[in-house]
Amino acid sequence: MRKVSIHSAKPGEIIAKTIFLENGNVLLGKGVQLTDRYIQRLINMGIDILYIEDKHTDDIVPEDAIRDETRKHAVDAVYATMTGLMENTVLKRRTSVPDLGLAFQKVFGEILTDLSSRRDILVNLCSLHVLDGYFFHHAVNVSVLAGIIGLAKGYNQQQLMELGIGALLFDIGMTQLPKELWNKRTRLNDEEKQRIRYHTEDGFNLLRNQYNISLLSAHCALQHHERYDGTGYPRQLADKQIHEYAQIVAIADVFDALISKRPYRDSYSPSEAIELLFAAGNSMFDLELVKLFLQHVAIYPIASTVTLNTGQIGVVSAVNPLAVNRPTIRILREADGSPVAAPYEMDLYSKDFMSITIVDSV
Repeated sequence: MRKVSIHSAKPGEIIAKTIFLENGNVLLGKGVQLTDRYIQRLINMGIDILYIEDKHTDDIVPEDAIRDETRKHAVDAVYATMTGLMENTVLKRRTSVPDLGLAFQKVFGEILTDLSSRRDILVNLCSLHVLDGYFFHHAVNVSVLAGIIGLAKGYNQQQLMELGIGALLFDIGMTQLPKELWNKRTRLNDEEKQRIRYHTEDGFNLLRNQYNISLLSAHCALQHHERYDGTGYPRQLADKQIHEYAQIVAIADVFDALISKRPYRDSYSPSEAIELLFAAGNSMFDLELVKLFLQHVAIYPIASTVTLNTGQIGVVSAVNPLAVNRPTIRILREADGSPVAAPYEMDLYSKDFMSITIVDSV
């Protein structure tokens, strides 16, 4: 399969990876044939990329960090909890929501099982979801990315669980906002931005009163907008004043937000997001944590369509952990735009292709 822009998709092409609704249910499943109506519907729902079947890349299969079943269970849990808190005034008034901690221990336990089975593989977040599902899928992605950093740091089981639950629920304070503000599709004005800033404290107050949720997990909600140089909020903490869990969640939050389409901007490519993160080292984030994070994220994920400085177009068929910016590319089109007679591969890590670089990717 290969990843393409929705605007490059054509009627008759076959979807190679399932697209999810906001609650984790299937919108369009693997094997569905695209039509003009489907393509327009996907555009209207905020889908900007697709995975499609291609006879030249049918052996290229990107592996998500977690299984689809695990992702669905996690999104279901986040969706039920967040929408319940938004819509149920009785729940909002409670100091404790029964079994919340136990439920999310189970959810992150499944995520952790998947991650632990493939911790040495570069992460490729390749799930697709509609724009309205960003909030729920984003929480799951942040927990996946945070879990990977926790594993890389050698956290024990208790630390991983504290971090993972904090990452799944780091934005729970957003449920206390007015719904029209929570899902606003245009840029916020200054007054709205100030109101949204309270979600960190609202989230902390919600989580610190829950049974079976660590106070350290609650600090992920409180501190995920603090910044390494002291310019964040709500308390302008700096450096080691910010708990490491919250620093990890902050990096994961920003990275996944950058590579996700938002109502007011298109998504960044993973390579662009990584450049921005690295540039923010020791200003927004601890540079050492950023470096550790970047060692475990694919700059050019498998199945990405890329353009080379030679003008050739191909698909990433393999990544090299020793040089994540030099993957193996399966060439599909030559520099003049003509399709190749037979696809062939170029290992950009090889000395034979050291002068060739990727200049653009989907």
